[in-house]
Amino acid sequence: MSGHGKKKAVAGNPGSPSKKRKSVKAGLQFPVGRIYRLLRRGKYAHRIGSAAAIYLAAVMEYMAAEVLELAGNAARENKKTRIMPRHIQLAVSNDDELNKFFSCVIIPEGGVMPNIHPQLLPRKAYKNVTSSQEYDGIQ
Repeated sequence: MSGHGKKKAVAGNPGSPSKKRKSVKAGLQFPVGRIYRLLRRGKYAHRIGSAAAIYLAAVMEYMAAEVLELAGNAARENKKTRIMPRHIQLAVSNDDELNKFFSCVIIPEGGVMPNIHPQLLPRKAYKNVTSSQEYDGIQ
């Protein structure tokens, strides 16, 4: 009965393990190979180690996940299902570490943080004033 034997691997040598991408080996979603290529083309140094691309991809993936998680929470608070630039601005501004990291970044269509200077707010009525003598706060 010919044609019923074991099938051999189509690509490469028979018995050779299939190729795995560097991103899969590192357990990352960001493309390690592309980052490695861009590091070499950028002429940042004469020699670039492969671990540098893996580390940079991991840091970039972590930062993106952190920003997206906080922006998603901000969108949910505003009863929206889509993350808009305003939600990214609110998320970054409310987190101390991300605010410092993005200190020199302008997010287009992000708006500004709602803030009223304390001196512009109306003053509270004094406690020692009797009820017949109301204080308007105007002098």
